[in-house]
Amino acid sequence: MGGTKIEGVIVNSPEDPTVISRIRIPTEAAQGYDHIIGQIGKLVKMLEEESGLKATKIGMGTPGALDPNRQKMKNSNTTCLNDQPFLEDLQQRLKIEFKLANDANCFALAETMMGVVPEVKKNAETVFGVIMGTGVGGGVVVNRQVLYGRHGIAGEWGHNFLDESGGKCYCGRTGCVETILSGPALQRYYHKLSGQELSLKQIIERNEQKTDNNATLVVERMLMFFGKAMGVIINIIDPDVIVLGGGLGNIQLLYDQGVEEVNKYVFNHELNTIFARPQLGDSAGVFGAAMLYA
Repeated sequence: MGGTKIEGVIVNSPEDPTVISRIRIPTEAAQGYDHIIGQIGKLVKMLEEESGLKATKIGMGTPGALDPNRQKMKNSNTTCLNDQPFLEDLQQRLKIEFKLANDANCFALAETMMGVVPEVKKNAETVFGVIMGTGVGGGVVVNRQVLYGRHGIAGEWGHNFLDESGGKCYCGRTGCVETILSGPALQRYYHKLSGQELSLKQIIERNEQKTDNNATLVVERMLMFFGKAMGVIINIIDPDVIVLGGGLGNIQLLYDQGVEEVNKYVFNHELNTIFARPQLGDSAGVFGAAMLYA
């Protein structure tokens, strides 16, 4: 489920994720919380009708997370979900069992089960899935199971403190990873240096062409802070594989110069963590949701 669309998929099995049915419909979040639940019910019915199957359990990726203590949603940019008993309401309204996970967790699980991870590291014990785009998030998979944590926030590295220079974050804190390494944050920094508005793609291109010193300063700063932020993750959970998703995951510099920067902050004599590009694109979340019951 996203802010603009809800996508559903039925796959044959975790071992054979052949798609049986796949449908997208609008979220229509502006019409409110109850309408979103109605849209989910509509999508489930469409999937059942197209496949001839009956849903008994549904895995679902959500913006934000279900607080395991209060059993209410939090940290969602689809704000009408926040402080709502979303899981309970879904199950009562649709009469189907649901399992919820943050969209970054679904991304990490999908790439672990059926994406790039089996290719680069068979039997990987721990995988960290990174989302770096409009926002910054992450998910942790251990032994092919999502790690949720005591507060339901495992993997939320985007709101670790990184540096005061990032300024205020929407979460109310200052200097979060998201204020420095998200796409909008990098664009804001370029504007601060140059007074110009450029897309991140244009900034990266100008750096490669060596025609814009401000673009180079933005990229150098990005690489330095990427190293610091990733070094913390490796020192704490020491994953076998880190998958870089989101728009920034397409930047080749992160896989060579970025990894060199990470090496400076890892408590080891060498860096053996595998940094991998995702394979599933924008399909990852919906396949990861399907894998929550695997």
